[in-house]
This record gives sequence, C-alpha cells and structure tokens, in this order.
Amino acid sequence: MSTAFRAQESGIATVTGESSRVGRRWDWPLLVVCAVSGLVVGLLSPADTSQEAWGLAASLGYGCAALVAARSSAPWAPAPAVVAVVGAVVVPLLYLTVISKEQMEVGVVERAADLLFASGSPYHPTPHVVRDFNPYLPGMALFGIPHMLFGDIPFTSARLWFLVGFLAAVAGAIRVLTDGRDADAGRVGIPRAVTGRAGVLWLIACPVVALPLTIGGVDPPVIGLMCLALAFTQRGDAGRAGLALGAAAALKWTAWPAIPVLVVVLAVRGGRRAAVECAGGAVGIALLAVLPAALVDSSAFYRNVVLYPLGLGPTASSAQSPLLGHLIAALVPHGEAVTVALIALSAAGVGLSLLIRPPRSAVAGADRLALGLILAIVLSPATRIGYAIYPIVLLAWPRFAADLSTGLPNRQPHGTDQAADQRA
Repeated sequence: MSTAFRAQESGIATVTGESSRVGRRWDWPLLVVCAVSGLVVGLLSPADTSQEAWGLAASLGYGCAALVAARSSAPWAPAPAVVAVVGAVVVPLLYLTVISKEQMEVGVVERAADLLFASGSPYHPTPHVVRDFNPYLPGMALFGIPHMLFGDIPFTSARLWFLVGFLAAVAGAIRVLTDGRDADAGRVGIPRAVTGRAGVLWLIACPVVALPLTIGGVDPPVIGLMCLALAFTQRGDAGRAGLALGAAAALKWTAWPAIPVLVVVLAVRGGRRAAVECAGGAVGIALLAVLPAALVDSSAFYRNVVLYPLGLGPTASSAQSPLLGHLIAALVPHGEAVTVALIALSAAGVGLSLLIRPPRSAVAGADRLALGLILAIVLSPATRIGYAIYPIVLLAWPRFAADLSTGLPNRQPHGTDQAADQRA
C-alpha cells in the first residue's frame, strides 16, 4: 500500500510539474499576443472611436500583465489576470465613460426601452439609417430601462448594465458549479492551473470579452447566460438550464442554436423528461418575450430583427467584416440568397450530427454549438469579428466548468445514463 501511495504521489508531482512548465510557457506569451492584438486594434480602428481608445489602453495593460506573469513562479496566477483586467477593462471603461464615448449599440438599446414603454414595441416602425435599426430581440431592451427612468447619467448607461448582466451570470454559474463552496479551494491529487475567481478573471481579460465589455457590446450578457445554462447542464439541472437559456434567447438570435444542442445533451444524460423540461423552459421564456412585440408591429419586427441582421434589407447593416459570407454577398450574383442557403445547409448539418452522434456532456455540446456558430459567423453576409466571443468562450468555459464541478455529485433525478456520461 505504501509503495502504491508513493507511486501515486510521485505521479501527481510529475503531472503538477508538467502543468507548471506548460503554464510558464503559455500564460505570458499569450498575454504578449493579447498586447499585440490590442495595439493592432488601436492602430487600425478609425480615429477618435471607442475601439481605438480600448486598443491603445489594453495593449499597455496586457504588456504589464505579461511582465507580471513572466516574473511569477506559478502559471496562470491571479496577479497577472488582475493586472490584465484593470488594464484592458477597468481603466478604458472609466475613461470612455468619462468622455461619453461608446458603441452605437448602447444608444440603440436605450432607445428600444423608450419605444417599448411608449408603443409596446422596441422597434422603429420606419427605420431608414443604421441607427434606426434594432436587430436584437425584445429582452435586450431591459438593459435600457435605467436610462429611460433616470436619464443620461453614467450609472444608467446600458453599457454598465451589459457588464453587470455578464458578471452576474458568470458569478451564478460559478456558484452552481461549486455548490457555494470556495471556488479557489484545490482538491488533493488534482492539479488545477486556473481555478475559481482566478479563472473568471482570465476569462474577462480575454480580448474578445474585454473589448465588448468596455465599449458597450451587447454580446457579453448573452454568452454569460449561455455559460450559466451550460453550468446547470453540467450539474444535471434541466429546469434551470432551460430558464437560463430562455433568458439568453430573449436577448438575441445567437442564443437560439444552443436550445436544441443542450436539449440533446440533457436527453442523453437525463432522459426524455429532462429534455422536455429544458426545452419547455427555454422556448417558453423566449416566445413570451418575443411574441408580444412581434404581434404589436409585425412589420417593424420583420424589418429590424430578420432582414437587417441578415443584410437583406434596403439599408446595409453596419456589422460587416471581410469573411466568406460578406464576400459572397458582394461578389456573387444573388449572393445574399446564396449565403442564406449556405447557413441553412450548415444548420441542417449540425442538426443532423446531433441525431447521428449526440453530444454526451456539456463540453461536447458546447463544442458542437461552437462549430455551428463558427459556420454561421463565417457565412453570414452581415457579421463582425467580435462575434468570435461566442465560439471562443464556448470552447474555453465548459472545460473550466468541468474542472470546477469535478468531485461534486450531479443533480440528475430523471434516470441519468451514467455509462453514457462516463463514455463522454
């Protein structure tokens, strides 16, 4: 027994040593890459824009974080993550707030709240210019309510409430995964390079997250709620997974592909009842949020939420990047119809894969969802590089979540397929 214990202890030490060597090799070099990326964004962005200000400030923050990480003996330590968050989020956010510079989406959401309470619909009935359009689902208008109620002061900006929504969702996900225990407490025999609050800091410091959090992008609260839904899925709580997913689906179309994916995961892990419970909650909340606004002014809903995001309306969407879908729409005859057909085919392919080879864990489901969203982003005629927040977070977060919840019992009362879970 003692020999076996010493061998196990030696193996753990070896794994830990290898983890440390890998960590020292990758944490500060990745921060250097982040610094270069921030500088590129700052230099290539139009002058006097929020993107320019973020890029120049963030490059300095990431550079300082890289120096701290290089001098740290522990890989992926909290200290460089704190420096990166301060330099890439806190400082540029405060600066942009003081000078009242923000992404156009902030004003769109704040106006949507005004329209919702004035007419019952958050959509401009006759949009003509880009600023008139609201491509988001009605739930997004909730972030503009503080501005509607209290006027134009810093603490009512929708940008701040996007940040609050994201942080609240991620904090809730951490609590779900850890059952309220200390998220930074290590487990004997299991080396963990990035844990608990430190892991959240590294997530926030990631440029595709830090940039929209700072300039007022609408995607962070959506992906935050998707992370919360994945956390409930990881723990086997189908009902709450459906509620979190429905809340995300009430904000933006980008959350809707997650519904069939997580329903399939829960069907494999918990049976038909778990799948129905999740689907009912998600679809119910989403429809409860969308249908009233769609019925009040169906024409405005169609122009704003369907045609404009796809780049099929008379006014070109401002969300344009030189990806495949945009190039097809610009260079190929009837290119818009071609891109829509390609998106439909890719969605059908991912859907078919769910039936042929269903994902058996939250990690596998998130990977499948990330693949589908990557295809949609690349093929959409109106998209932004910033939409990369979805696949990147979906690829990283569930692995972090699986590590946090290791050793905790799953709450799966409806006939969990333990063998399937082990095979995943």
